[in-house]
Amino acid sequence: MTYAVTVDVELPRGAPELDVLQREGVVFLLRKGLDSIAAIEGPDGMEVDLVDDVITVHSRGAGLKLYVDAPALEFAEDAAREVVAELLERTEPLAAWEIIRCGVELAPEVLQESLDAADGPDAPPADPAERARRHAAGRSAADSGRRDDTDVADMRRKLRSLAPGLQAFPLSSFGHYDDEEKRIVSREAAEIAAGAVVYAIDLLVDELFTDLAGLEEEGPTVADTDAPFMILDELPRQFAQQYSVLFARRLTVTAVALTGRLTQPHFGGLSCVAEELLLKFLVGQAEATADLYELLTDEVETALQVFADGVGEDMDHEWLYAPAADGAAKGHVRDWFVPFGDERYVHPYAAHDDSEDDRDDEDDEGAEGHEDGEGTD
Repeated sequence: MTYAVTVDVELPRGAPELDVLQREGVVFLLRKGLDSIAAIEGPDGMEVDLVDDVITVHSRGAGLKLYVDAPALEFAEDAAREVVAELLERTEPLAAWEIIRCGVELAPEVLQESLDAADGPDAPPADPAERARRHAAGRSAADSGRRDDTDVADMRRKLRSLAPGLQAFPLSSFGHYDDEEKRIVSREAAEIAAGAVVYAIDLLVDELFTDLAGLEEEGPTVADTDAPFMILDELPRQFAQQYSVLFARRLTVTAVALTGRLTQPHFGGLSCVAEELLLKFLVGQAEATADLYELLTDEVETALQVFADGVGEDMDHEWLYAPAADGAAKGHVRDWFVPFGDERYVHPYAAHDDSEDDRDDEDDEGAEGHEDGEGTD
């Protein structure tokens, strides 16, 4: 059966609290680690399947809820503790973090099912009352894991105050109209969504700069390293061999140009495939921010979707994520920076230059031919 195992981890004692950007980094590291796991080896070599997970991060640590398929509760808890401990150990920035709780919250009928399933010397106590006592601490800890109401209220005010900074897009772009018949979401939901987009701009650009620095050190391309990246790892994987330092620079410059236009009175529409991808990441970052502060209501989620649909137009980038039959990438990432039309603006640094790219390709082919002994007497 499937158990929801809650694992709480905390910063080492004396460590400063995490700021917003650091919390996003922790989410990224935990997500990358968990996504690489399909199954966990439980006691006596028994395989325990990890079917889903939820990650929340606060100023002093993180809470993970792992949904695992196991024959009994004890196996689920032991396997979850082991995988989180290993994840922390192999993730250098989190190596000193500590697991402070690992347990399953059970309804009475699920509890009895687990008792019936367990067998052998590791079987849990037969008395449900004793089992309930063991998990009482876990229930209270889960309740206390909610974000402080003051933090939520402060972030709500902050996001609403940031909303006017998105000058190119009125609240109607998020589904709020003065006309009640047209109105999709409330003013507050639209303002939270708009403010979250403005707030996410700093996060997106910072993550791109971080990725660029990492690629310059670990490259030459994303395919050539196992180093984690925040944005580059979210791009279509079949093009990883083409994600070079130059590509990362072009993408970062494009992000700066795009987000700058978002905060100006006249946006002018998305200019190229790279901007479509960046908008996708920006809206995702805005959604994660709202969720982190418990502000991602159904209305706020709808408001962000209305905005993304309106700005995204045709969103031609979606086909890039479709896996090719032979696993090979079709096309070249340099084409992602080609303007959709003469009226669309792409930053000169990122703009595609056919003659320069063709010349580079010819130089590469010539070098390869020389190495192979072709073209020599």
